[in-house]
Amino acid sequence: MSLADLMDATHPPQSASGNLAVSFEFFPPKTEKMNETLWQAIHRLAPLRPAFVSVTYGAGGSTRERTHATVTEIQKQTGIPAAAHLTCVAATREEIDSIARAYWEAGIRHIVALRGDPPPRPDGSGGLGGLGYEPHPGGYAYAADLVAGLKRVADFEISVACFPETHPEAVSAAADLDNLKRKVDAGATRAISQFFFDPTAFLRFRDMVAARGIDVALVPGIMPILNFTKAAEMGGKCNAHVPDWMRDLFDGLDEAPETRQLVAATVAVEQCRFLAKHGVDQFHFYTLNRAELTVAICHMLGLRAKRPAAVPA
Repeated sequence: MSLADLMDATHPPQSASGNLAVSFEFFPPKTEKMNETLWQAIHRLAPLRPAFVSVTYGAGGSTRERTHATVTEIQKQTGIPAAAHLTCVAATREEIDSIARAYWEAGIRHIVALRGDPPPRPDGSGGLGGLGYEPHPGGYAYAADLVAGLKRVADFEISVACFPETHPEAVSAAADLDNLKRKVDAGATRAISQFFFDPTAFLRFRDMVAARGIDVALVPGIMPILNFTKAAEMGGKCNAHVPDWMRDLFDGLDEAPETRQLVAATVAVEQCRFLAKHGVDQFHFYTLNRAELTVAICHMLGLRAKRPAAVPA
């Protein structure tokens, strides 16, 4: 589709329910400066009252402790339901079950259960979108196994991943749908999509999920574009097609951050409005720990921080 087609679906956004709900994703900070940036983003976004926020988990479980600390602190400080990512990588079933019990005891009731990607190898293979995944000895082999194991630990709310344009390692779109069904049958109630650039891809995927008889809430993952070159590179690894009109739109803006942000916000808003016109009423934003674009997008979608009632003079 073209940008003109996308913009046909604007003003105002309407969904099947008439209301839009949002959630936000963060990653655990590595440094004190990154921690400050993260909390600035959280405090900017919290007044929008998201349905939940989630915190990612590094390749190979490399951010396990920081993920736990960030998740529990967000829920403690903001009162917003926080979800922790858990993967199958680099841990036994007993280790993962222990982590899950610790989350439950800390008041965390929502887990985003993922197979996970192995850490990149020295030759650059593996990692995000790369081949080479092997189940950990004694661990949960795949996300469906992890979901079933988590449900045995406690009655968690569980979200899983889905891929509108097919997981890069899947042998076919049908096989990818079968995998989603296994995760839902194991106890998942929400599927958050990999980011995409063409919203019609999500709608086609939604139709395929319905035709397959998979009963799960589908939430599109929206990634505001902070840097188009890097976003396109990630898209290549994740099998997310970049439309030609989008390449043209961002051409020459890598060194013009203010203009790029204006364009990025407009594109993301039109994507959401197009999806809302077709009945989508939930959006999950990959914030990259930056609030500016996501706040602007939510504002243009009509989601505003609730102001306290005025005190009579």
